[in-house]
Amino acid sequence: MAIPTIETERLILREPRAGDFPAYAELMASERAEFMGGPFDKKAAWGMFCHGLALWQMYGHGSLMIELKSTGQCIGELGINAGPFYPEKELGWMLYDGHEGQGYAFEAALAFRSWAFDALKLPDLVSYIDDRNAGSIKLAERMGAVRDDNCVRQHPEDVVYRHYNQGLTA
Repeated sequence: MAIPTIETERLILREPRAGDFPAYAELMASERAEFMGGPFDKKAAWGMFCHGLALWQMYGHGSLMIELKSTGQCIGELGINAGPFYPEKELGWMLYDGHEGQGYAFEAALAFRSWAFDALKLPDLVSYIDDRNAGSIKLAERMGAVRDDNCVRQHPEDVVYRHYNQGLTA
């Protein structure tokens, strides 16, 4: 499957490029990466960055970078993750420092989730969220995801939010 480009009112969700890696690696090395199992060194960050691209080839979904239409600046990444470390297909997101609180993650995640439900015909997705990450929990709830305490977690400290494809499952 070709990697899609998805446009919203303010954003372009597009394929990852080599030039996106330095900002990605900086976030993954920061304290904010604690919510994702980090911080991570540059080698581990590169593996995760490439993992997002490899998923497109293996599963027909993966990572997209979040770019501001107004400036062309890459402000984060989101992905639909799968593989041996993900019990279910997961919708995840992250914004680079200074871009939180402006609705960018909400706008991007809604658009990518809609694409996944339409293109992949998925009945649902989950978001594995560190229980200390109040911002991501609030975002999942704002998106209409429902907390699911009965499913397998990626990590024991995760809370899981389930996103239902309203066209397939209530």
